[in-house]
Amino acid sequence: MAAGGFSAAVWALARQVPPGRATTYGLLAEAHFGVAKGARGVGQAMARCPGDVPWWRVVHADGSMKGTSGADEQRVRLAEEGVPLTADGRVDWGQAGGPWAPLGDL
Repeated sequence: MAAGGFSAAVWALARQVPPGRATTYGLLAEAHFGVAKGARGVGQAMARCPGDVPWWRVVHADGSMKGTSGADEQRVRLAEEGVPLTADGRVDWGQAGGPWAPLGDL
């Protein structure tokens, strides 16, 4: 999938999230724009990402999964990588050490 500009930048950032960690749409937006206001745009870019982008490592700020049918697969992939999840299936930021930040861990 060829894309330029914003989407390609988001995908490049998402590729940096290491296995066993997760980040948020807002943190990727902040890394790109300097402010977290672009989280919705990050979500839209991630919805169209190529197969080599670890889309499952990007979640909502509250640790919840994307609001589509892929949420179950996302939980499974995160759990397989060792990302701690709460009983209701959200990323447990306390156990995970917080979300991974593209410009260094917070």
